[in-house]
Amino acid sequence: MVNLDLKRIPQHIAIIMDGNGRWAEEQGKERIFGHQNGVQAVRNAIESTGEAGVKFLTLYAFSTENWKRPKEEIDALMGLLVKAIQNELDNLMSSNVRLQAIGNLATLPEECRNELTDAIEKTRKNTGLTVVLALSYSGRWEIVNAVKKIIKNNIDGEDITEDSFFTFLNTNQIPDPDILIRTGCERRISNFLLWQIAYTELFFPDILWPDFKKEHLFGIISEYQTRQRRFGKTGAQVRIRESLFL
Repeated sequence: MVNLDLKRIPQHIAIIMDGNGRWAEEQGKERIFGHQNGVQAVRNAIESTGEAGVKFLTLYAFSTENWKRPKEEIDALMGLLVKAIQNELDNLMSSNVRLQAIGNLATLPEECRNELTDAIEKTRKNTGLTVVLALSYSGRWEIVNAVKKIIKNNIDGEDITEDSFFTFLNTNQIPDPDILIRTGCERRISNFLLWQIAYTELFFPDILWPDFKKEHLFGIISEYQTRQRRFGKTGAQVRIRESLFL
């Protein structure tokens, strides 16, 4: 197992969990089979980040673009989400994990919203790793939504700064990611945390999500610890903002 520098553990890791469908097709199975096996990879990621001492883990679980998928697949995904929340709640509680969610949650089916709200409430006092599910989420939607909030609050344009704009984002209580991981052998961001990843270190392991395991996460953290992060002119602001969550 990789030995990590405990003084340089990232605070926040974000993951685009890509490749479930292709993984299933390689097995000669339906796409939902890949999503079902992807749940174990989620469990691995939560356990591994918690063990490493990471404070925040954001998982891109369902994008606004995913609503364009066939209804049968969407229904199966929503059912899988409900089942996963129900099955994992006891593990979250015993592991002191807090659950949160970002995105246009009002568009989720009622059963999903209810299960999610219940799990968030039951885990809200936990003080370990915070797992953030991005559901019905897109970076462009989040930025547009922030602008609408600013207009609704009658804030003068001259008073808007990067830091004040940040307070209108879904992630205003979460530090920007130190690491963004995308599995699935693709090299794109896919409309995820567009504002927040301005200075994030990017990793694109050539594996499909159901194959993602602890050794992959620890290997990425180890490589991250060898990188010299450069923040440019706004580096001081970025570091100050992140320090608020230490």
